Amino acid sequence: MNAIATAIVPAPAGAARSRPDGWLLAALLVAALVVLPLLALAWTAAQGSDGLWSHIAANVLPRAAWNTALLLLGVGALVVSIGTGAAWLVTAYEFPGRATMAWALLLPLAVPTYIVAYAYLDLLHPLGPVQGAVRALLGYDSPRDFRLPDIRGLAGCIVLLGFVLYPYVYMTTRAMFMTQAASLLEAARTLGAGRAALFFRVALPLARPAIAVGAALALLETLNDIGASEFLGVQTLTVSVYTTWITRSDLPGAAQIALAMLLLVVGLIALERHGRKRQRYASTLRPRPMQRQRLRGAAAWLALGLAALPVLVGFVAPSAYLVAETWQRLGQGAGVAPALWTSAWNTLRVAALATVATVLAGLVLAWALRLAQARRRTRLAATALRLGSLGYAVPGTVLAIGLLAPLAWFDNGANLVLGSLGLEPRMLLMGSSWALVLAYVLRFAIIAAGGTEAGLARIPPSLDQAARGLGDSPGTMLWRVHLPLLRPALAAAALLVFVDAMKELPATLLLRPLNFETLATWLYADAARGAYEDGAVAALLIVLAGLLPVILLARTGLAWGREGAGR
Repeated sequence: MNAIATAIVPAPAGAARSRPDGWLLAALLVAALVVLPLLALAWTAAQGSDGLWSHIAANVLPRAAWNTALLLLGVGALVVSIGTGAAWLVTAYEFPGRATMAWALLLPLAVPTYIVAYAYLDLLHPLGPVQGAVRALLGYDSPRDFRLPDIRGLAGCIVLLGFVLYPYVYMTTRAMFMTQAASLLEAARTLGAGRAALFFRVALPLARPAIAVGAALALLETLNDIGASEFLGVQTLTVSVYTTWITRSDLPGAAQIALAMLLLVVGLIALERHGRKRQRYASTLRPRPMQRQRLRGAAAWLALGLAALPVLVGFVAPSAYLVAETWQRLGQGAGVAPALWTSAWNTLRVAALATVATVLAGLVLAWALRLAQARRRTRLAATALRLGSLGYAVPGTVLAIGLLAPLAWFDNGANLVLGSLGLEPRMLLMGSSWALVLAYVLRFAIIAAGGTEAGLARIPPSLDQAARGLGDSPGTMLWRVHLPLLRPALAAAALLVFVDAMKELPATLLLRPLNFETLATWLYADAARGAYEDGAVAALLIVLAGLLPVILLARTGLAWGREGAGR
């Protein structure tokens, strides 16, 4: 840290140029750690798969790629429709419960996709409560007489993922609707545009960049999903990577499929950029919220029903199921298995370590960019921040497969040193919880960096200039001036990273040590055995933790709305 803190001091110009920038070097190191697994992935894929690749290419990859493409298309259409429609509904109309629906529409973000699939598999089972109630209502006695279509399959997976991931589009699009200048919409209304024309011809084109960003985030989460797809019997590329490595013990084959997934990631990012292409507008008028149209009678209750439907499907129904199953299990005296408490402790411990390391990495990336901006030499620092953001775009399975080789290289090198010292060789990173911590840091670094960068943007550069004028080094300036002002931003970033680390399933499945369970892997194992009631407690704990960032987002949105109304 002393080497990092000895960045340029405002002494002579020549001396400043001669000294290395420790913060920039640290930021480049973080970026290199993010890029290393991707390079190692290509190296692993080039090793060949002992003749299994021909079988994978002929029998596994085409079907998995087709299912993945259909899943992305279906989920993309659903999240755009639900998210954009819900955002316009709560922004443009006034109806009973609108204020509650405005934040409740974020609640499905608290439920990971694999938990929703886990809950609905039991809820909609032929012997489950929903089909049992339908049969009782229709007068049937047995599932042989009447049963609903099986939720397992591609269509069921699209519907469930769509109703869980639409908040990504809802958040970004509603923010755009709230900040659009009301005068633009009022001008269109004076020209005779009705409410529908106002939406399709004015508001929707202006919101296209926000829709593209939200849809890209939802599709990246879809590509990262492994639990819901496997539970529902959909063989996607992510599931194929996992089964190829775990079931067939074919690491090069899994790496080759993972490279195919990277092409999809690049395609999704390109589509998002294309969706925002040439979509820039500016207004000299102060943005203010549009005047909401008050709905009455049947129209008002229809609007409430449309706004509540995604919340009921994506949050209320699965959460109520988890609460009921947990209550029933505890009420029967079964209690909580001691191994579950061990899994909970493992989850909290690894997530806490990853949160601290991730916030530090994000702080390094954002602070290096801040210093570079002051010197007006931002190319390297901005490149480091962009490379550091790659981890979040890469699915957890791909990142985990890419990390296997670097972890093995590190352990081999460390064991050579230990052997020269007469110590027993051991697996220092591979097969330890530190591998999980590293994976979480690389995957979620951009969350911390983005939050820190946004917090730094609110601090005026005049404070930096004053601190430099008093002789403070960049490290001292960060510690004494900026960190106290960054506490809210760092706390919010830490909360988001902590919850994401708790919920992460794909990377955890591939990198966890032997006999090491987290809440996510505990739930995955119970669902794989069909013991749904045993995993309800673990699932409920994950959902309760996921509510924390949703509450934070809801409070931010409410404050934003009050600020806009005041203006």
